[in-house]
Amino acid sequence: MTVSSELRQQLLDLIPSLRAFAMSLAGDSERGDDLVQETLVKAWSNFKSFQEGTNLRAWLFTILRNEFYSQMRKKGREVEDVDGAYAERLSTHAPQFGQVELEELRRLLGRIPADQREALLLVGASGFSYEEAADICGCAIGTIKSRVNRARARLAELLELESEAEFGPDQVNEAAVSAAR
Repeated sequence: MTVSSELRQQLLDLIPSLRAFAMSLAGDSERGDDLVQETLVKAWSNFKSFQEGTNLRAWLFTILRNEFYSQMRKKGREVEDVDGAYAERLSTHAPQFGQVELEELRRLLGRIPADQREALLLVGASGFSYEEAADICGCAIGTIKSRVNRARARLAELLELESEAEFGPDQVNEAAVSAAR
């Protein structure tokens, strides 16, 4: 099958989004990059099954998601790091507070059930509609909405947020930024 140059360009344009989603699912950049590479290989070899004019983004994210779960099944079992002790030993302190907060968010995302985390990342971080996320996950729209809601509530609980006003830099970091100006 010959792939049009327009379709090739669309595929290339989606790589950063695929990489971000893969890194969020896999937990680190190396595994995420491997996942994206495997996704692109599978997509390229199966372009004959893709109908041009349909949603390429959803098709690629579905392949990536399915590949991730296939790899997880092949692994057999995974060590659960409930309190984050193992992940904490692997992490390094970032030189800027934004990176530290991002790492904290990643760690906390790991404490959310996989189905809820996946729904939250698809809708909240990757910009998919609830309908698109439901198609990717192979479930009902209501299920996706419920998973996103539960994931947001759990994340707020883990971040110890009681209101939207609490989101953002704490007083110490805000003072440091203000003093630097």
